[in-house]
Amino acid sequence: MRSLRVGLFQMNAVVGDLEGNTERIRRQLESPLARTLDIAAFPELAVTGYPPEDLLLKPTFLEKNRQLLSRLFDVAPNVLVIVGFVEQADDIYNAAAMLYGGKIVGIQRKQYLPNYGVFDENRYFQSGSSNTLVRFRNTTIGVNICEDIWYPKGPLYHQALDGDAEVIVNLSASPFHAGKREVRESMLKTRAADNGTYILYTNLVGGQDELVFDGQSLVIGPEGEIECRGKAFAEDLVVTEIDVDRVFGVRLHDPRRRKEKLARLYGGDWGSFPRTMVTLDGSGEIGASNPRPLERGPLNVPFSDVEEVYEALVMGVRDYVGKNGLTDVLIGISGGIDSALVAAIAADALGPARVHGVFMPSLYTSLESREDAQALAQALGFPLETIPIDTLRKGFSEALSPFFVSTSDASSPDTTEENLQPRIRGMLLMALSNKFGHLVLTTGNKSEMGVGYMTLYGDMAGGFAVLKDVPKTEVYALCRLRNTRGPGQIPLRILEKKPTAELRPNQFDTDSLPPYETLDPIMAAYVEEDLGYEEIVGRGFAPEDVARVIRLVDKSEYKRRQSPPGVKISLRAFGKDWRLPMTNRFKGV
Repeated sequence: MRSLRVGLFQMNAVVGDLEGNTERIRRQLESPLARTLDIAAFPELAVTGYPPEDLLLKPTFLEKNRQLLSRLFDVAPNVLVIVGFVEQADDIYNAAAMLYGGKIVGIQRKQYLPNYGVFDENRYFQSGSSNTLVRFRNTTIGVNICEDIWYPKGPLYHQALDGDAEVIVNLSASPFHAGKREVRESMLKTRAADNGTYILYTNLVGGQDELVFDGQSLVIGPEGEIECRGKAFAEDLVVTEIDVDRVFGVRLHDPRRRKEKLARLYGGDWGSFPRTMVTLDGSGEIGASNPRPLERGPLNVPFSDVEEVYEALVMGVRDYVGKNGLTDVLIGISGGIDSALVAAIAADALGPARVHGVFMPSLYTSLESREDAQALAQALGFPLETIPIDTLRKGFSEALSPFFVSTSDASSPDTTEENLQPRIRGMLLMALSNKFGHLVLTTGNKSEMGVGYMTLYGDMAGGFAVLKDVPKTEVYALCRLRNTRGPGQIPLRILEKKPTAELRPNQFDTDSLPPYETLDPIMAAYVEEDLGYEEIVGRGFAPEDVARVIRLVDKSEYKRRQSPPGVKISLRAFGKDWRLPMTNRFKGV
């Protein structure tokens, strides 16, 4: 039996930390466990971090990335090490270096460069146009990078069919969104089964600005079965042994491969895709007889959908704070559900001692909100300070009243006066942030951001918007999940009371918006699915509600552009995913 012992190093790289990333890879390879491996695989662009964006336009960055890669040459000379880096040649390439025996023995360039959603790789990289195969320990190995494996007739197809690769190593930096794991795993199982090959899928983990990478690296057998799954939202090392001889047995029973080879031979396509075969020393070290049982790696059970989203938000906060050299966060606590969830996520990400809450009551703040804010802080264990804002509100109103009287009836205040309150709160939070260096976590959700139901330079102020991509209805689901965990719980009354901004007497969100149970699916259809007015009405929503939501989304782009970054958890988040012109005369309705 031919077997290979493989290690998938699911690392949390930091963009731009070339020295740190390389040193972490080196330390991993120096471990006693790594010395027992045949293959060690690290994620896409592990040396630079992903995505490096316009750092790729700096020649000094590119050169340092190349120099630091050389530090890995001699670390594990008897292990085939595969690591993502930026290759400089006639252009620059998103590439995988294959290291063995103290040198680079091969380079595989990424061929399919994603240029949609959050991806912009055509801005930086040239596409690869050939395959490098490695003959190692009596096994033929192909390497490809992230997007390459999503195409049925992409590099994997050529490596397995033309090059007879038995094992495919895919280096990935695949960002999380809800439902992504199931889609990704289904695709990878199909690729493995269709090509009768092992797939070793190594995914990045960690937060990078708006993106979160979920890890969950995979070893998939040649019949499409998942043999190992790495941890979700945590660094991990997946070590397992694979039975390479199974590939031959599976291919014997699958006539599709024979027919594909014949079709390509007689169709004139055979050998049309350039490829190089590298044969390494030690290729015969594993013989035909190895009777001992294989050592199988872990098969971690995946989280539920709502658990995945919560873990993504926690990791997004933890890494945004930590990777930017910050320590503590500051949250305006209102006694409502959004700030409660943000506080819970922050406490789980950083520890409650590094979370600082500020309660800023006005004339319209209810006793219930005061009690709920205090109960939340006590339950989660973070300190809560109180700064009343009514004196400041009166001062602003008095300063502005001479100007307002000249244009309108000063006895009839409107949203202008209401918005003074969140703007005062935003100013106080930013002043405290400025003084103590704490990062302000904005508490608005996707529903509010989407329709502009937030105050610019008020409750939109801050450095990181935790719930920017979380609809209001999902906020409730996440709170209920959090209350099954602990430590501490979000007070039940916060989950049960009607949402209100408390900017005027007896105000509720439904005074200005459709109920969130109606708003959220309409906005999802318009923003995430690009459906039009008639299509959304055709789903059974009231025409007036659809028209209202579309108008609010369309006219609020200027606000969203000025909002802080936040964790992406949906298929289409506001930000890089959504690029609506601010100056725009097209009307959705």
